[in-house]
Amino acid sequence: MDISETTGANSAQQNYDDYLGGKTRTVTISKVSAGTSEQPVDIHLEEFPGHPYKPSKSMRRVLLSAWGPNAASYVGRKLTLYGDPTVKFGSAVVGGIKISHLSHIDKTLSIALTVSRGKRAPHTVKPLSTGPDAPTDTSGRDWLSELAQTEGDVDLINALGQAAKNANAGDTVLGAIRDAYKAAKDAEQAS
Repeated sequence: MDISETTGANSAQQNYDDYLGGKTRTVTISKVSAGTSEQPVDIHLEEFPGHPYKPSKSMRRVLLSAWGPNAASYVGRKLTLYGDPTVKFGSAVVGGIKISHLSHIDKTLSIALTVSRGKRAPHTVKPLSTGPDAPTDTSGRDWLSELAQTEGDVDLINALGQAAKNANAGDTVLGAIRDAYKAAKDAEQAS
């Protein structure tokens, strides 16, 4: 029994808690509708009826940059969502849902997004492979927590990277492991 399914938030939308532990979801858009003044866009998902994704302003800017302003054209397209524990609301770090991959783009996009007043940072979105051979991680492992536990050990990071690659952990996880490996190698060479 996988108890992770029992820890999801009880609400009528996608929540950051649904993405804890490095979980990602590749979903298909079934409809886009107007939301509330606080969350003005509801992206309805074929895989989660009644639990739409309500993108933040930054993620709406990503969608606008990648797919344009006509939300009706988004129907049938796919995106990969993940939880980012560093997302802030005001000065509080609360976590949030971000987009890592999109279908219907032919190259990686890097979009400068506001992260705090007067500060911008790039957000990268990669093309989503949607064919029958697209990778699917069914391991149930919490790759990012395991990565944190390596404490910068190059050999442990390398072994984790191999396991994640073999499990089709996805570009978000593999990218984080690659970045940690490079940082650990740089630190090792500097000492």
